[in-house]
Amino acid sequence: MMRNYSVRTDLALEEKERFESDDVEIQGVVLEEEYDEEQELRVTRVEIRTENGAKAMGKPVGTYLTLETPELAVPDGDRHIEIARRLSGYLRELIRRNTGRREQDLSVLVVGLGNRAVTPDALGPYVADHLSVTRHIVKEYGKYAMGADHVNMVSAIVPGVTGQTGMESTEIVRGIVEETHPDVIIAVDALAARNSRRLHRTVQIADTGIHPGSGVGNNRSGLTEKSLGVPVIGIGVPTVVDAATIVNDTMENFITALESSETLKSVGEVLRSYNAGEKYEFVKELIAPHLNGMFVTPKDVDEMIHQISHTIAESLNMLFAGSI
Repeated sequence: MMRNYSVRTDLALEEKERFESDDVEIQGVVLEEEYDEEQELRVTRVEIRTENGAKAMGKPVGTYLTLETPELAVPDGDRHIEIARRLSGYLRELIRRNTGRREQDLSVLVVGLGNRAVTPDALGPYVADHLSVTRHIVKEYGKYAMGADHVNMVSAIVPGVTGQTGMESTEIVRGIVEETHPDVIIAVDALAARNSRRLHRTVQIADTGIHPGSGVGNNRSGLTEKSLGVPVIGIGVPTVVDAATIVNDTMENFITALESSETLKSVGEVLRSYNAGEKYEFVKELIAPHLNGMFVTPKDVDEMIHQISHTIAESLNMLFAGSI
């Protein structure tokens, strides 16, 4: 079986876990983790500091913050506000680091990536719907119309997908950037995960931009500082996993059950001896060709997307209501 396997995931955390499961340490990649037991909230910071680390991880040099909580999609007002506040703080950190500005007026462009007609891919458009956009007011009446000395001008665009427009999202956004000259871009998109437990309970924030469709093997031109000329902060939530991941998770549970059986314990130990890559490739071979390109999402995805989009939009509204 193959050791160098391809995992359908957009999460830097899961790429790092893949190497840890094989007891491989990556030079130039640092992982830090903190857990708030009271809030049931885990924050993991993956920093890719060198080009060698970036090559091993398959992701650009930069900072990737992952917030995990089982209550991300729970319609609880207090938890919703608390999670939004935490997200707002992490976004503030990355924006200050990448723009070199603080306590000043910023022009912010929020890009809601995805297809509004496909619920698991509609996170970006839904977030844009809930934003408090202010650029038109400030341009028309001045910042004092907002009742503050410092106002961040917020604009938003939902560029759709190439199948709808015939254009890459990057091409559309580049034209807007050339016309409106934002200081920073916030790109929001649905992601793919390798671990089904992370669906709709994880938010990744990265200062490396975002590559639409990469997790499902549909690579499009990326929204990055290199392609657009301004810093791009990516926000993503995993909403789908591929079929191989579902079967692989089931296989893990099956191995655990075998290990607890006196008569079949040796079989479980043999299967457990395979590394994560070998097991994943074995599963892909078993389900090919009929299920190899299938992606799965929870049945209540519509309600989850609705709730999470409100939380992310609220974090952005908190952040840009006044000065950064």
